[in-house]
Amino acid sequence: MLSEQSAVTVRATLPAVGAALGTITERFYAGLFAAHPELLNDLFNRGNQAAGTQRQALAGSIAAFATHLLDHPEQRPDAMLHRIAHKHASLGITPEQYDIVHEHLFAAIADVLGDAVTPEVAAAWDEVYWLMANALIAVEKRLREERGGHAWRAWEVVERVAETDDVATFRLRPADGGPVRDFLAGQYVSVRVALPDGARQIRQYSLSGAPAPDLRQISVKRAHGDGTPDGEVSNHLHARVEVGDLVELSEPYGDLVLDAGPDTPLLLASAGIGVTPIAAMPAHLAESGHRAPVTVVHGDRSPATHALRTDHEAYAAKLPDASVHFWYEQDAPAGTRSGLVDLADVPVAPGTRAYLCGPLPFMRAVRAQLIGKSVAPADIHYEVFGPDLWPAAQA
Repeated sequence: MLSEQSAVTVRATLPAVGAALGTITERFYAGLFAAHPELLNDLFNRGNQAAGTQRQALAGSIAAFATHLLDHPEQRPDAMLHRIAHKHASLGITPEQYDIVHEHLFAAIADVLGDAVTPEVAAAWDEVYWLMANALIAVEKRLREERGGHAWRAWEVVERVAETDDVATFRLRPADGGPVRDFLAGQYVSVRVALPDGARQIRQYSLSGAPAPDLRQISVKRAHGDGTPDGEVSNHLHARVEVGDLVELSEPYGDLVLDAGPDTPLLLASAGIGVTPIAAMPAHLAESGHRAPVTVVHGDRSPATHALRTDHEAYAAKLPDASVHFWYEQDAPAGTRSGLVDLADVPVAPGTRAYLCGPLPFMRAVRAQLIGKSVAPADIHYEVFGPDLWPAAQA
């Protein structure tokens, strides 16, 4: 809980700080990487840095956290914190790195706001920072302990499958022959690869299925830049990683996981490559004996770009009460729908719990439609690939 004195100061300065956060985070990252270039090469996503999306996500999360402290002083924004903590834990973020971030973030705040950063203002925002940082550190510590600590492990590619022109599935087995920890449908692993320039870049990829107890499966879309560089890791995996090659994986993380009893109606909605965490869920539900209705929703440009479509349909067919609804912007075959996902005539059972993954405009639209169908906002869960810009859009 924010102290009363700091709450007054933060409330008074939040408009000015919020308006300057874009500039502050830009200066922050410039200072951080000048002092610690290894963080840019071996920890932060260089593509997101070039595109500016990481700055937007950081600014949005700070503003959203501060706003929540003021508007709901009796509670923490645990959903946002847990989403961030899972990603940090999968990357191997350490408590000491929060001190480094603090140093460069507050240097950037002082640089941008100048004399407006009085000792009182600095102390109040310092309190905001450490409330957020210490909460994350605690959650990340628990997550790492649950998985036996953070360690990169070498995995051998044992099979590679072309799902579409731009999506490939990699099936991997531990190179050390050791046991494989179970995962929850919807979780992801961090994948670390050595690039030609010597950088060791990390990306998160959803576990898109469980082909065997001793295997991991990820499905990777080759990222084409739209005014920004192509995705470094996805293009590396597509161009250079074949059967027999090794990559490094973290243990599974992620909080977009099924949390519902066998009699809870579910809606599983995805678009594009957002299918990867969602496609594994019907298989898990079938194995666990889920009885209630399950509504499977997916939108894509065309059937040719719909990765894992066969799995999507096959897993849903194993459920006793499932309906499948696919939308395609082009070449929609019989039995599917044309255009963007529209739930207007899709029945949604009372008490439905929803899980969403896809581009932000898609998830916002589906969320609004579900709320219009009386689905409780607390029962709508989502996953964002890359920096989470949803808080930034709402701040």
